[in-house]
Amino acid sequence: MIELRGVHKGFGENRVLQGVDLTIASGTSMVIIGGSGTGKSVLLKCILGLVRPDAGSITLDGQDVTTADRDAFLARFGMLFQGGALFDSLRVWENVAFRLVRGPKALPKAQARDLAVEKLRRVGLKPEVADLYPAELSGGMQKRVGLARAIAAEPEIIFFDEPTTGLDPIMAGVINELIREIVVEMGATAMTITHDMSSVRAIADNVAMLHGGVIRWTGPVSEMDATPDPYVQQFIHGRADGPIESVR
Repeated sequence: MIELRGVHKGFGENRVLQGVDLTIASGTSMVIIGGSGTGKSVLLKCILGLVRPDAGSITLDGQDVTTADRDAFLARFGMLFQGGALFDSLRVWENVAFRLVRGPKALPKAQARDLAVEKLRRVGLKPEVADLYPAELSGGMQKRVGLARAIAAEPEIIFFDEPTTGLDPIMAGVINELIREIVVEMGATAMTITHDMSSVRAIADNVAMLHGGVIRWTGPVSEMDATPDPYVQQFIHGRADGPIESVR
């Protein structure tokens, strides 16, 4: 469904992506791993067309993402942002239904609220949460609201940006299980960027490691532990010594 070929992107002298090749098949869950500052978020923004690559191609169902009709293109995506990115001044249901009440196909507010309550229930939140504001929720509840918003419009493709950042291990496990269940249930194509190995093992069908501006290794998650690639081994085991240089 998503194909990247020779994708380059730099910002001044900082060459972030230096020839990324990656294929994400329809209905599968791809997790991109790599250290902070390796370009995972830049890669995601390139796929969404928010950042234009300097070279290479990115296609969605064979269509160049840079020439696609923006509204129709973005309507196919859902997104769970790293920090939740909820609107503080809107109630929870208004956050979940944000896309549904805008644009030429906007739903009536009552219908949008009912749908938002349904999606909140799907992520384990009770209907009374709908009329609260984000500041009244815990971090885990805010993440669930963000997930409900990501699936509200039944997208074909869902992106998860560091979905467990800031959560305790138990809540991180809950969010990982929810993400996996929902992706399978919807038959969606998913791409997650993370450095949390528990998320990788819970969410991924396939894994790709981004380092040095290129995909160092990609394959099924079941083969990740056995790969001899020293970059992958150092990263997944959190070793200080190895080819990935640490700042000391």
